[in-house]
Amino acid sequence: MVGIETEIKFAVVSQLQLEQQLLALGFRMETPRSFESNVLFDTPDRALRARRELVRIRSYAGRTIVTHKRVPPGGIGEDRHKHRVETETDVSDRDAIEGILRAAGLEAAFCYEKWRTEFTDERGHCVIDETPIGIYAELEGAPEWIDATVAALGIAAEACTTLSYGRLFDQWRQSSGLEIADLTFQAVSAALQA
Repeated sequence: MVGIETEIKFAVVSQLQLEQQLLALGFRMETPRSFESNVLFDTPDRALRARRELVRIRSYAGRTIVTHKRVPPGGIGEDRHKHRVETETDVSDRDAIEGILRAAGLEAAFCYEKWRTEFTDERGHCVIDETPIGIYAELEGAPEWIDATVAALGIAAEACTTLSYGRLFDQWRQSSGLEIADLTFQAVSAALQA
């Protein structure tokens, strides 16, 4: 599947309150809280990251999905929303796809984990991600739908961000002064206890 992904994120103050607001707005839960593991692959010199691209293997809710994302050609990657050309497919053999990526010269560059709960109102999606550095929500859909949903939820426009989890993690590491390679529950917990 290929398409343009348009989204924003915001920090969640109360997950319970957000879930109640979503249900009151007519959303329904699409995927119950599920553990998600992601591995980003890149060249040894991080050429994909430099081009604002990524190749990711995601395991989530019993599925393994391979994704390539990039900034739209000649288009804006971010305005008030993040826009990416996203190509993804389900795979049945994670080890085989990892082997293919490694044979093509890519290596695991960054791992991140979260617990994800997914909601939809049939026009867009809201996912609530419990990460090792905080809880975030993502709204994905048409820009007008995103803006209307942000307003309906009472989220200030300046509270929204187009940053990826990798960039949010970079900011967290800088502010915390901790040197951690991956955004995993074990790595963050160990660093905070050290």
